[in-house]
Amino acid sequence: MRSNTVKTRLASGEIVVNAWLSIGSSYSAEGVSHSGVHSVTVDLQHGMMGFSEALHMVQAISSSPAIPLVRVPDLNPAEIMHLLDAGVYGVICPMISTPEQAAELVAACRYPPFGNRSFGPSRGLLYGGKDYVAHANETVMAIPMIETAEAVERIDAILAVEGVDMIYIGPNDLAFALDGNVSFPRPRSEAAIKTVIQAARKRGVPVGIFCADAEDAQARHAQGCTLVTPGNDFGHLTRSMAAAVDTLCATLSGNTPSQAAHGY
Repeated sequence: MRSNTVKTRLASGEIVVNAWLSIGSSYSAEGVSHSGVHSVTVDLQHGMMGFSEALHMVQAISSSPAIPLVRVPDLNPAEIMHLLDAGVYGVICPMISTPEQAAELVAACRYPPFGNRSFGPSRGLLYGGKDYVAHANETVMAIPMIETAEAVERIDAILAVEGVDMIYIGPNDLAFALDGNVSFPRPRSEAAIKTVIQAARKRGVPVGIFCADAEDAQARHAQGCTLVTPGNDFGHLTRSMAAAVDTLCATLSGNTPSQAAHGY
């Protein structure tokens, strides 16, 4: 079976740079996956796409060395199994707050006798190889998102669930839950993030996290996160375009950025 290089990099303590896709485009997915990132996550929770678009994006990612991951909208075993059958190598599931929910996620990602994933690997065989079914349980990753106050309180129990391959911190929802807003400073959620990272490192479970940008990703890696997501595609696109407009406007004598941008 095709190896999961994200899993092997995490096991050896190497950093994993993960891209995050919210735009439903196989073209942009293909381009991003060839940027040098180690993995690419298709966001079905807040991204602007459904299963059909996600399938095409996963196919595009498969043209690169990057590993295809997905964030599902919620803890829905049928949807999780469908995406795994499409060839996804890891499932990030939001709002996991209890060990029971974490166990349900793991079960959806594992064939019997270690889970209840239904047989029907479909595209998994094409991407993973003919021996996909024999090795899927040890290759596919089950990744609970830690982003609620209850999850922080029960982090040790969640980390103790057999089959949890990594946890992924959602800092903004955690900030909402603990600080009441996403604006900085947000001391309670930042303290909780440190608590979660320390607990995970103690148990040897890798930690991933969503970051605002590359600088934030560097800081989170220094904290102990081994998978970092330096923003999403839409953020990079809009920031890059705004920077290009500002640079151009600065060379246009007599025009303010807003005037030049509107063609004045």
